[in-house]
Amino acid sequence: MKIGFIGLGNMGAPMARNLAKAGHEVTGYDMAEVQVPGVGLAHTSAAAAEGADVVITMLPNGEILRAVAAQILPVMTSGAVHLDCSTVDVDSARAVAELAHSHGVQAMDAPVSGGTGGADAGTLTFMAGGAVEAFAKVAPLFEIMGQKAVHCGGSGNGQAAKICNNMILGVTMIATCEAFALADKLGLDRQAMFDVVSTSSGYSWSMNAYCPAPGVGPHSPADNGYQPGFAAALMLKDLRLSQLAAASAGAETPMGAAAEELYTAFVEEEGQGAKDFSAMLPRFAERNG
Repeated sequence: MKIGFIGLGNMGAPMARNLAKAGHEVTGYDMAEVQVPGVGLAHTSAAAAEGADVVITMLPNGEILRAVAAQILPVMTSGAVHLDCSTVDVDSARAVAELAHSHGVQAMDAPVSGGTGGADAGTLTFMAGGAVEAFAKVAPLFEIMGQKAVHCGGSGNGQAAKICNNMILGVTMIATCEAFALADKLGLDRQAMFDVVSTSSGYSWSMNAYCPAPGVGPHSPADNGYQPGFAAALMLKDLRLSQLAAASAGAETPMGAAAEELYTAFVEEEGQGAKDFSAMLPRFAERNG
């Protein structure tokens, strides 16, 4: 396919590189000066999109996505697919899809899970929202960039799946960190805590696969000084998106709101946004003395 790729940052660059390596003709654009092996560079986002079968965007937020969409959709070929892999608010995803349809372009929102490591290795998971026909057209690209793609329904549902998943992740990580900090105060050894909870009703991905206690369970960022696999600032972004969606839909999410409040304090007041989101454990442990 002829592919335009807009947003060649830490995630976009390796995704574009993998597509080019697989034999696709990829033309990229980024506001920063970048070089990506196998990827030609355009001077504008519209130039990268013109004549492409699929245009992929990987952008920081919904406002920028809307602005870029307004530039690229008018020049895209009728029947082409705009595949947005950014993590943005549901309302922006659906507004961009409506704009795409008005230009005769198919739209698919497909945020990813797997981080920069998954982007580099081509093992991302895609949560896709949009028409079945659009999903079928881009499915071969998902196979190159990732290991799994789930069609979640209509436009915006990919974003909905991503933020619901990450709201659960944020809430369960806080609960896991609180429990370890409480165990410390009660004199319960962390390894014993892990051995019990990881095989009992309290088990979760946060405990079993990404344990926030150093030296306990499988290797995780806690064992590397909380250098991020998933930065706290990114968790805060996703929690804020979940609360925007909850407000828009009129949904009650008190645990999600509490998690957003805690990560806001952690990132903005305490300056810990560059640490892994599991660094909530030393925060609670220090506050507990």
